Amino acid sequence: MQADAVQHPWEGKVLIDSWRPARGGFLEVRAPATNELLCRPGVADVEDVAIAADFAGAAQVGWAQTPFDQRAAVLRKAEQLLAERADKFVGWLSREAGSAGLKAGWEFNAAREQLSMAAALPMHAIGQLFPSSVPGRQNQWRRVPIGVVGVISPWNFPLLLSMRSIAPAIALGNSVILKPDPQTPVVGGILLGELFADAGLPPGVLSVLPGGAETGEAIVQHPGIRMISFTGSTAVGRRIGQTCGGLLKKCCLELGGNNAFVVLDDADLEAAASSGAWGAFLHQGQICMQAGRHLVHRSVAQRYAELLTARASKLRVGDPASGPVDLGPIINSRQLDRIEKIVRDSVDQGAKVLVGARKDGQYYWPTVLSHVSPLMPAFTEEIFGPVAPITVFDTDEEAVQLVNSSPFGLTAAIHTAKTGRGVAMALRLKTGMVHVNDQTVNNEFHVPFGGMGASGNGGRFGGPANIDEFTEAQWISVIEEPVKYPF
Repeated sequence: MQADAVQHPWEGKVLIDSWRPARGGFLEVRAPATNELLCRPGVADVEDVAIAADFAGAAQVGWAQTPFDQRAAVLRKAEQLLAERADKFVGWLSREAGSAGLKAGWEFNAAREQLSMAAALPMHAIGQLFPSSVPGRQNQWRRVPIGVVGVISPWNFPLLLSMRSIAPAIALGNSVILKPDPQTPVVGGILLGELFADAGLPPGVLSVLPGGAETGEAIVQHPGIRMISFTGSTAVGRRIGQTCGGLLKKCCLELGGNNAFVVLDDADLEAAASSGAWGAFLHQGQICMQAGRHLVHRSVAQRYAELLTARASKLRVGDPASGPVDLGPIINSRQLDRIEKIVRDSVDQGAKVLVGARKDGQYYWPTVLSHVSPLMPAFTEEIFGPVAPITVFDTDEEAVQLVNSSPFGLTAAIHTAKTGRGVAMALRLKTGMVHVNDQTVNNEFHVPFGGMGASGNGGRFGGPANIDEFTEAQWISVIEEPVKYPF
């Protein structure tokens, strides 16, 4: 945003019951591709969080009592408005998040699917009846709203990963306080605040509080916010989990991954290389589900490497706002330096560069490494960049051991001509998701999604899992004639 650019009405503000001046100053949001100043959203401080929690708590009572069909209608209206504003959302994904066209379009459509799924949640069954040993007693076991849910979303898929928590939480009768990442506060938060307000969501049910670590810490620690839904790094997730545990507060943590892409000796190598390239290089590899470790049977490793290298060599790198590209910029210089160091250190230890391993400004070219051992940083660390390290194995047993050697357990993929062989291997992997003859970056809005180990605390998003995540269980027993006891 240059000096003569259009000023947005929400600049310097936060959304509580309405757009209000932020007490914590403002952010400078810059395009990662060009460093151009895009806007100056407000920053919420501790007092803003406290005020928002009060409004959210009051608004939630009435929203939870709103008939289910009326709550569903708001979500359906939000999906309609989102479809009408496609150019606006996709444009911000491109400029603010550095998303290339394919990724931006996929994310936008996935966010619409989340809204569609959430609009159906209010009409799901919310409880069960259990028998009783006491004659005449009825045991009702039902799901009830948690209250105020704090959502802390990341920068890599800011629209989808905010919507993934906001929509089901609201659908099930909660209010939400959203803190988008400070690098993507517009498409990850501000535009969503506008969207739901225009769809008829009552004031206070959704607050949008941009800010950094201090804002997030205030949300996690506030006693009136009864659940935290966090998507981000494992290191930050551990701290949030510790805090929530001390406060006896529910939390759902969707964290990092170092995901294995397994190519067996009978795989269709052309198809495997296609899936491997998509899983490794989509959105510059800045995805928790990225195919970060390519484990390939020794007998086909050379051919797979050749095919993957050929695909990587054809990918276009550049500013998504300037024209069609396949890979956009790395989100910031710190992350760019980290990617470069992991590759450099691995090469120093014996890895071979088949293509890439170069940067230009904020861009890092798609990279394929061979001769990667399980002790190298390219194998052990979550790279979060467009790098495909290839490690060879000789047996299925060895492949399973390599997959499970990582503390992360988000997703994995297996390519084989024999699906039974693939499923048998999948059942031995310590990952929350496994895709046979596909790639690792998979998301279907109605299927429960989540990781194991260092990739999460067992929480799940998607379809019926949302009912468990964004509600609490309550047992109510009812009997007409009071029970009389011995004393």
